[in-house]
Amino acid sequence: MSIVQKVLMAPQGPEFSQLVQGYWRLGEWNMNAQARLTFLKEHVEMGISTVDHAAIYDAGNCETLFGEALKLDPAMRAQIEIVSKFGINGIAPATGEKRVSHYDSSKQSILTSTENSLKRLGVEQLDTLLVHRPDFLMDADQVAEAFSELKQSGKVKHFGVSNFTSSQFDLLQSRLDAPLVTNQVEINPINFSVLEDGTCDQLQQYRVRPMAWSCLAGGGIFSEQTDQARRLRGALTELTDELGANSIEQVVFAWVLKHPSNPVALIGSGKIERVKEAVGALALQMNTEQWYRVWVASKGFAVP
Repeated sequence: MSIVQKVLMAPQGPEFSQLVQGYWRLGEWNMNAQARLTFLKEHVEMGISTVDHAAIYDAGNCETLFGEALKLDPAMRAQIEIVSKFGINGIAPATGEKRVSHYDSSKQSILTSTENSLKRLGVEQLDTLLVHRPDFLMDADQVAEAFSELKQSGKVKHFGVSNFTSSQFDLLQSRLDAPLVTNQVEINPINFSVLEDGTCDQLQQYRVRPMAWSCLAGGGIFSEQTDQARRLRGALTELTDELGANSIEQVVFAWVLKHPSNPVALIGSGKIERVKEAVGALALQMNTEQWYRVWVASKGFAVP
């Protein structure tokens, strides 16, 4: 039964599920193809239909593993929205041709990366393609040309960015005929950058939803022994009781989702129990004072 609803990411689409299943650690999950397919079906059954990939994840292996699972039941393709990303080039382990990892948003690099992602995933079209990281050498006109070609060929439906500042977002948007549909950014109670630098303000202005990655700060909220992390755990534990939540993990997801830019939140776990735990956050009703208690605990001081 679907619990997670679909939401409109931007005024002209697309629709994503409120929670997005991230597959960047798929290679670490030690699942065979059938187990991967079962996991996919289980989270789709809950309504988590949007999946997040990138060409760089495990040097493309995560897309390959996902494609192997999808091949076992091709009908699942119609039930999901596939997001992937391009633009980070790693060092080739066998040849060592590249001396450093680097960004590349040239037209040919975008076209080649997208074609490779489609082949690894075993699909004909991506629902959304994102620029993975801001490229200091980005030529916005070249990116626009690549996007136009991919759109016209039917290989990509929508386009967005990831980790872009508001000015970088506006620069690329100025060259495009269609609106960017998201900016995938880090949002969690340890890192407030995009809440403070205008990134989320801009997205709210355009009614474009961010995709929030690292909502749990890579586990740092649970494991770090800094004063900040300890204060946070204390506040989150109190709110777990107040909200009737099952865990502080649920409280963190509720905190992220409360922001008025209306993020969709990425889940990184390959354990279906953890996915279900994140889904439980959608039922929590966090008020404004409770949201700011998390802010104060993280900052270590009261609001000005």
